Amino acid sequence: MTEELVLHGFFRSSASYRVRIALGLKGISYRDAFHNLRKDAQKAPAYLSLNPQGLVPALETAGGVLTQSLAICEYLDEIQPVPPLLPADPFERARVRAFVLAIACEIHPLQNLGTLRHLRALGIDAEGVNEWARSVIDTGLEACSRLIADQGGPYCFGDAVTLADVCLVPQLANARRFGARTDWPRLAEIEANCLALPAFQRARPDAQGDAVE
Repeated sequence: MTEELVLHGFFRSSASYRVRIALGLKGISYRDAFHNLRKDAQKAPAYLSLNPQGLVPALETAGGVLTQSLAICEYLDEIQPVPPLLPADPFERARVRAFVLAIACEIHPLQNLGTLRHLRALGIDAEGVNEWARSVIDTGLEACSRLIADQGGPYCFGDAVTLADVCLVPQLANARRFGARTDWPRLAEIEANCLALPAFQRARPDAQGDAVE
C-alpha cells in the first residue's frame, strides 16, 4: 500500500487493542489518531463523518475507511496473509471465529462504556454497574475456557497465534479493570505466552500515546 494507514482509537478500548495487535503481528505500519471516549470525542462531527456509529476503532486506508474491529482484522489478514490470523482448514477456521464472536458479540458489548453509561442513566449505582460488568465477563470467560478445553499448545488453537488470541488478551485486560475473574489456568497461560510477543507488548493500553490513569 502506498498511503499510510491511520488507526482511530482509544488506549483503553479493547476493540482498538485488537486492531493494534493485528497490525503489529502483520508488521504493518500506521499512524494513531486518538479519541478520548470518556470525553465523547468519538461523537465529534469530524469523527462521525468517518464512522457514523461514533465508535472506535476506525481504520483509514487508501481505499477508504473501515470500521468494526473484526472486519478490520480480517481485512489486514487478506492484504497481508503472513502470518495468518485464521487457520486454513474450514472447520478450524469456524471454531476460531466462534471463539472470537463469543468475546466480541457476547461479552464485550454488554460491558462496554456505552452500555455501562446507560445502566447508570437508569439509576443503577456504581457498584451495581460494576457488578453487572463483572458478571458478564465472568460468565463469558468461563464459556471461552470451555470452548478451547480440548486445545493444546501455547495459544488458543495450538502453536500459532490466531484471531482468537488477538481478542482474548484485550478481554482479559478488561476483566482486570472491572475486578472480574482471570484465574482460568488455560486462559492465563495463553495470555502470558501472547504478552511475551513484541506485537502484543507494543499494543498494550499502557504503551499508547494517549494512555492516562
